[in-house]
Amino acid sequence: MQSQASFLEAASVAFDSLRSSKLRSFLTLLGIILSTTTLIAVMSVIHGMDVYIANSATNMGTDGFRAVRMAFVGRRDPKAFLKALQHNPQLTKEEYDFIKSRVTLSRESGILVNRGAKLTYGTDLVDGVQLIGATSNWAVMTNSQIDAGRFLTDIEDRRHLNAVFLGADFKDRFFPSTDPIGKTVAIDGMPFEVIGVAKAKGSVFGQSQDNFATIPAETYFKIYGSRVGISYAFLAQSRSQLEQAQDEIRMLIRSFRHLRPQEDDNFGMVSSDTLVSAWDQLTGTIAAAAVGIVSVFMVVGGVVIMNIMLAVVSERTREIGVRKSVGARRRDILNQFLVESSMLSAMGGLIGVTIAWTVAVIVRNFTPVPMEVPLNAVVIGVTLSTAVGLFFGIYPARRASRLDPIVALRSES
Repeated sequence: MQSQASFLEAASVAFDSLRSSKLRSFLTLLGIILSTTTLIAVMSVIHGMDVYIANSATNMGTDGFRAVRMAFVGRRDPKAFLKALQHNPQLTKEEYDFIKSRVTLSRESGILVNRGAKLTYGTDLVDGVQLIGATSNWAVMTNSQIDAGRFLTDIEDRRHLNAVFLGADFKDRFFPSTDPIGKTVAIDGMPFEVIGVAKAKGSVFGQSQDNFATIPAETYFKIYGSRVGISYAFLAQSRSQLEQAQDEIRMLIRSFRHLRPQEDDNFGMVSSDTLVSAWDQLTGTIAAAAVGIVSVFMVVGGVVIMNIMLAVVSERTREIGVRKSVGARRRDILNQFLVESSMLSAMGGLIGVTIAWTVAVIVRNFTPVPMEVPLNAVVIGVTLSTAVGLFFGIYPARRASRLDPIVALRSES
């Protein structure tokens, strides 16, 4: 009970100090406020990006991977990018047919191509639609959920039929109160029959994942050609065989292109592991930079708190002498100043949390970035700021506790 009363008293003194010297308190805590705000803001951005990466990896599947013309998801190398841009040939239907007829370690294989298009229903036109040309197993390979109707079939692909599977955005916009199945929409002026609609996936970074229209790959090639933009998609037989399946596809592509053993790949491979690994590298760099900035702010804030607490000790020297003369122990004085410095620093941490939360709300509502403050960031921010106040308050607290009561009572402060 006595220690609890001592803590409450020290806390009360800290709040009184904040109220009586608002400007000094703000300047004292400025470093802590900036460091906490920076830390939480960075963690909030990373949290939002985690959602995007997790979503991308989920769409590909834990056992899925793709072969693409160029894959730059790791360290940026402008020279390598320009070299790949000049020398990497486009992926082709013939190459895909060669691979498909020989692949053994992938349970599913498909072809994908996409571009922007205009989608029209009646007089309502939507520009910038993601038009996807895909094989009939695309829904299985991306774990797409069907809300109404069905997905494309092999027959529609082989016969180059004008069938379309729409994203949820277009059901809400074109068919809010009617059944879309069997209706006709126009894609770049050409009529397509709606055979199915996907379940809504929502938005990531303000970009809708439901703003797409999927048509048979062969229909796409008939209309737009097959010279650019093709990629191959695969599902390994199992998660444990992912690397072996990728090696097999790599070997088949190199064989088709007659690449010599000493020649580098002139294509790229992307998997969910690749995305996660690249993201880990990126967040590691961001986190390291954030730690450096936060550390500087925290040290500056801690030094300022220590100097202010030393000034407080000087101002309250006589008070300390009185307390010691009536029986206060050195430990009581030490605890009082440690609690006071910790409370001051924690207050700065709470202000930083409030600012970061406000920034996150503004960014989330007015920009495409889904910035959201995770609970662990709040806990880390407040705990770290409190620990800084505690650490840098040790010296002033020990100095106060070691004052000679007789000398302290003679002080005129």
